[in-house]
Amino acid sequence: MDFSKLARPNIRSLKPYEAKEIPCKVKLDANESPYCIDITPDKKVLQRLNRYPDPETKELKKAISKTLKVNSDNILLGNGSDELIYYLIITFGGPVLYPVPTFSMYGIISQALGEKNIGIPLNKDFDLDIDKMLATIKKCNPKLIFLSSPNNPTGNCFSAESILKIIEASKGIVVVDEAYQPFSSEKGFLPLLKDYKNLAILRTLSKIGFASLRVGFLIADEGLINEVNKVRLPFNLNSVSQAMALEAFKNKDVIESQIKNITSERERLFEELSKINNVSPYPSEANFILFKTKNADIVFQKLIKNGVLVRNLSSAVKDSLRVTVGTPEENNFFIKALRKSIGGKA
Repeated sequence: MDFSKLARPNIRSLKPYEAKEIPCKVKLDANESPYCIDITPDKKVLQRLNRYPDPETKELKKAISKTLKVNSDNILLGNGSDELIYYLIITFGGPVLYPVPTFSMYGIISQALGEKNIGIPLNKDFDLDIDKMLATIKKCNPKLIFLSSPNNPTGNCFSAESILKIIEASKGIVVVDEAYQPFSSEKGFLPLLKDYKNLAILRTLSKIGFASLRVGFLIADEGLINEVNKVRLPFNLNSVSQAMALEAFKNKDVIESQIKNITSERERLFEELSKINNVSPYPSEANFILFKTKNADIVFQKLIKNGVLVRNLSSAVKDSLRVTVGTPEENNFFIKALRKSIGGKA
């Protein structure tokens, strides 16, 4: 049986998100933290695995509320940010607008749900093409606009002035995805939530040491949260993830220390990449660095042979690879492997 004929037309042409696991000595491809925090959830949680988790994630909401100084009613938890993006598009529909290149799930989920999605190319500085964005907003009246800042895979923050213009021009909802904000020198858009009802913010624990928990959260106006909550699947965040996330918030000092280590290593890694012939790194406000190199596809394969896995982003930015900032030892290993892979001295 040809199941593709049974699938809806928008699914037939859809390509799944690829997260391939390629065994390598040093894994620097997925923007994970290189540090694991040794925390243990309350034993009571492990003794109640026969029971469903708290459907309202009340304790975790309290912890987020206290940390970010927002009301609990303005928070919705998800099984990673992906699930929340899915819920937003189910709830409000399309058109869905976003710049490109950016996080691919905005487009993948939009297409999967049969909603029109519009990608506007970034300008030569990887910033928002504000004239084209505003023109598209006026013409297409998108229900949702996703802006990842710092942006993946480019690593830069978009102009705050441009983002504000988009928020003010939009009759729909502007979602600022701040997955990488902890690594940025920018403060982010949380302080502006009270000023703009159509502003929503996405955050995650995935980039700061807890990727396997799959804990993301949406922060927005209570009315918006109430609408999205209508489509949320029951018990969407399991008990262990809730308990571990609670412990994570109790270890803020450790996490912040690790973030400082990562941002410091990011600057050192940028300097080392800048010294290598035929390698041009882009400045980053995230926990990764995008860099251009000749014959990127070949270099990517050679890096794997030399024990390092990075992300090949040549389909999004010509001749570009993206490396996650690792530990000092991992970064040193990567630099040595990269020099060897492009034919320079190891």
